[in-house]
Amino acid sequence: MYIESIESPKDLKKLSTQELSALACEIREAIIKKVSACGGHLGSNLGVVELTIALHYVFDAPADKFVFDVSHQTYCHKILTGRKDAFLYEDQYKTVTGFSNPLESEYDLFTIGHTSTSVSLACGLAKARDLTGGKENVLAIIGDSSLDGGEAFEALNYAAELNSGLIVVINDNEMSIPENHGSLGRHLTELRESHGKCSDNFFRSIGFEYHLVENGNDIPSLITELSKTKGTDHPVAVHVCTQKGKGYAFAEENKEKWHWARPFNRDTGEFLSSVPKENYGSIISEHLLDLISKDPKLTVIAASTPICIGFDSEKRKRAGKQYIDVGIAEQNAVTMAAAIAKGGCKPVFATNSTFIQRAYDQIEQEMCIDQCPATMIVTHASVYGHFNDTHTGVYDIPLLGNIPGLTYLAPSNKEEYISMLDWSVSQNKVPVAIRVPWTGVTHADYDIPADYSKIAYKTVYKGKKVCFIALGGFFELGRRAADLFAEKTGIQPTLIDPMFISGVDEAALDGLTTDHEIVITLEDGILDGGFGSKIAGYYSDKSMKVLRFGFSGKIPRVYVPTDLMQKNQLTEKQIVERVLEIQ
Repeated sequence: MYIESIESPKDLKKLSTQELSALACEIREAIIKKVSACGGHLGSNLGVVELTIALHYVFDAPADKFVFDVSHQTYCHKILTGRKDAFLYEDQYKTVTGFSNPLESEYDLFTIGHTSTSVSLACGLAKARDLTGGKENVLAIIGDSSLDGGEAFEALNYAAELNSGLIVVINDNEMSIPENHGSLGRHLTELRESHGKCSDNFFRSIGFEYHLVENGNDIPSLITELSKTKGTDHPVAVHVCTQKGKGYAFAEENKEKWHWARPFNRDTGEFLSSVPKENYGSIISEHLLDLISKDPKLTVIAASTPICIGFDSEKRKRAGKQYIDVGIAEQNAVTMAAAIAKGGCKPVFATNSTFIQRAYDQIEQEMCIDQCPATMIVTHASVYGHFNDTHTGVYDIPLLGNIPGLTYLAPSNKEEYISMLDWSVSQNKVPVAIRVPWTGVTHADYDIPADYSKIAYKTVYKGKKVCFIALGGFFELGRRAADLFAEKTGIQPTLIDPMFISGVDEAALDGLTTDHEIVITLEDGILDGGFGSKIAGYYSDKSMKVLRFGFSGKIPRVYVPTDLMQKNQLTEKQIVERVLEIQ
């Protein structure tokens, strides 16, 4: 096998093009085998195997600098840069992360998990090279969907003014996570279909030399075209047409499903674990479609992640013109939502917690200052959302919970979630965000309010001395801890479902001061600036002890959620033990 002899990119240069093609097959096999066992980004990585081989064959990393956008496509790069064992041997599968990681290798320059940053990073590297008198090539490798993002446009706009060598490699596989949207995607299609000869070439218009590789999975074609760009003294765009999911029939046929894959049976294409039949994606997608059918003013907005609310291709078609996908461009999505609301309609924008932070300024400025009554659904907002530091969903509570004018709600069960969504789209006073509990679907065994215009906590059961205030997805953990405390002490504690992240219910908190000594807060997020901090701050001049439970800011690069829960004292047993210690 050729793959076993590759210790660094230098070893590629000893191989013929036929041998490089054989190596590509071996790499593709290794990726499929590992992802079938561990899960990971499959389609994007399978599509760029030949491109990655050609890049390392033509250029001389790490002296030449590679910046992979999003880094969903770095598996082959890792194999070629001394980390092949993590893809060949099962006992080493977890020794590397799924993203670019400078702690792993000098070939990885940045920790990258979010999109549209590569061209900007490459511009900075090129400027630093020029200031220090370097001669290395600097390359940004960016997908067609990542070009949607505003930062990519900003950097492309600046690149010509850099007046120096910069190579932007565009991996065009005709897909985002779902289908591509927007005029740039259509323009890339025009470039492909005209063999790069259409008159209104976007890249030439902004000062780039343009190259097209029509078969981006053909190594000789790639080497020929990339070699022409080596040592350039001006910006060059290399448009490479690849096949997402190449080499695995199921991924070729259903590119959206196989963008990221759970562990699967490679022979049948069946995932080894299934999404629970009752899940918040299926629940809320059907509910939104029902609302859409009754109200022509309601629209659902996505930023290439519609599956986070269960909007698969069939449901997107059912929504018709009342579904909008802006591409991977959360800033545009939020600002559009604000304006749609200003125009008298009812926008619902949904994305993951980790991505909503990219639109912080737009939420604070366009949406909240003018009180545009849009709705935002924040998903994967949990330690159980994504299991790595670039995508973790534990930062949104301090981020969004402190924006003036935003009502941030935290349902703890299905009935609250639907009630909060119905209220949000029916009112026209304030912008609202809803933090979806990501710890499994539960159901309320108590009355659910229909109006959330005023902050009012729900006391699920009234006790004395000790009160558990358990937010959102951690409400059931709080219930278990309260029950365990009662079992161990014979004292029935109070249990509160706060429902609101923004602000505090002063009346409820004041009411606890008469017959309670300790308040325990639980939140599925970091403690600094979080929900518990609001409660502790409120009691700071009162004789109430507050014990906060949540996560420290030290999020590992890769983690197992149950392990991180244990480490942060977030089991009912650990919680009760700490409460008993301070009594």
